[in-house]
Amino acid sequence: PLMSFKNELDNYLRGQQSPDFLNILLSQLRKEDNSKELDAPKVNSVVLYVGMQGLARLQNDQISSNLSRTPEMELFQKLMELDDRGRYIILNAFANQLRYPSSHTHYFSCVMLFLFNESKDEGVKEQITRVLLERLITQRPHPWGLLITFIELIKNTKYQFWNHSFTRCATEIEKVFENVARSCMLPGAVAATGGGD
Repeated sequence: PLMSFKNELDNYLRGQQSPDFLNILLSQLRKEDNSKELDAPKVNSVVLYVGMQGLARLQNDQISSNLSRTPEMELFQKLMELDDRGRYIILNAFANQLRYPSSHTHYFSCVMLFLFNESKDEGVKEQITRVLLERLITQRPHPWGLLITFIELIKNTKYQFWNHSFTRCATEIEKVFENVARSCMLPGAVAATGGGD
């Protein structure tokens, strides 16, 4: 699915393509029947390919500190401008990469956490949380990368997770967050992070 625009994508990632390419890319990710719906297999291919290019660009220990200054991250941030349905497909493509301990998993974990932290749109933060939570409330075992990403999100005060209104919008939602947080972390850690108040 990537072949029709791979050369242009590679040129963009090397800095040899106009920034307008990102707008063109959005149209390339849609289904071919001229619908506004994204083609999920094509999105998964692009996310994986761009992530592999980003990982090749950065050393593993520099991923979180240098992530923001890469064309790969600019592309991922542009994808967050899609509508809710499109963004949901993109975020699921990221979450699909949160697997076993590896530099690949670390990269995509950092991408999701960066997008959560940098987004000014509360809806993006809520959708990132939704995608992670949907996978955590299913039957165990959970992929290591998924657990690590969610634990980092709720424990690290940098993300101020428990201060977001969507974590407190309804008593039932609060209880789900607290139960998932409790099952992911050591006893007493939920209260220390602000959950369970």
